[in-house]
Amino acid sequence: MAEHNWKLTAEDRLEIQELYARYAWGIDLADADMALSCFTEDAWFDHLWQGRVQGHEAILKNLQALWNDRQNWWYGRQHVMNHFIMEPREPETVAVRCFFQILQFNVDYGTNFVFGIGTRNDVVVRRDGRWLFQNLSVNAWTAMDQVPWKGERLLKERPGKAGS
Repeated sequence: MAEHNWKLTAEDRLEIQELYARYAWGIDLADADMALSCFTEDAWFDHLWQGRVQGHEAILKNLQALWNDRQNWWYGRQHVMNHFIMEPREPETVAVRCFFQILQFNVDYGTNFVFGIGTRNDVVVRRDGRWLFQNLSVNAWTAMDQVPWKGERLLKERPGKAGS
């Protein structure tokens, strides 16, 4: 961890957690203004299915594709982020790791299910008194090697499932 001479306050931590909540409300309810208000102008967004883009215009284009082109896949979704680890870096910059779960309401069947789980590695910065995403990186667990396991992995891959 880089050396720093400032401490993250409890208020900072709560404001950063609220940033994640605002992000979830924005993306899950197709509220473009709320979603974009969570990012710096030059932020980059790295999403498993769409790749890495930078800036509000590109982020909005990615979100609109999810909301409109795949609405049956997105409608009724809730992103839940938790178990935050916040590590201060240079002044007013924090590396944030967390777990996420995506809960999904299936409107056709009226059922709920877990769509996906994974981890996030983000960088948030304070700009004009507000915490915002500078870098947002989604690591959805869709294959065995995407789980950031630190211990010895004794599991064997199933035949025909190379890389999963």
